[in-house]
Amino acid sequence: MKHTGEFVIPPRLHIVLVEPEIPPNTGNIARLCAATCSVLHLVHPLGFSTDDRSLKRAGLDYWPHVEIRHHEDLDHFMDRYGREDLLLFSTRGKRIYTEAPYRENSFLLFGKETRGLPDDLLRRYWQRSFFVPIWGNVRSLNLSTAVGIVAFEALRQLAGW
Repeated sequence: MKHTGEFVIPPRLHIVLVEPEIPPNTGNIARLCAATCSVLHLVHPLGFSTDDRSLKRAGLDYWPHVEIRHHEDLDHFMDRYGREDLLLFSTRGKRIYTEAPYRENSFLLFGKETRGLPDDLLRRYWQRSFFVPIWGNVRSLNLSTAVGIVAFEALRQLAGW
């Protein structure tokens, strides 16, 4: 963890949203990225325009402070970053998210709200797939909630809090 004066800069993470569909979720995650100095990767196609008013409203005035990288599709993302430290998060993951081997510059991948990550991607990276437990009678957590849980666990482990 790096210190600058009174402020502590957290270890850098990459939050990857694969084909997100709901603008407020992406806006909330963008705000989280601004607050944690994380890079936001948006893998197209998106279910909305990044100019969408509700997307910007959810992110409020934080948009200028978010480093956003757009990717044409999952194949293009994987061609560029497939050899990086990829950690996949899904309700169908193999292990609990607290066991993920987080490192600075880890890429935390999350799938679209209605279907999650593609099955073939989960099969290919099965040993690097994780889940956030759910005990109630719901199919999944809200995407922005799941991203927040995972991102702050990664930062907690990396910063030694």
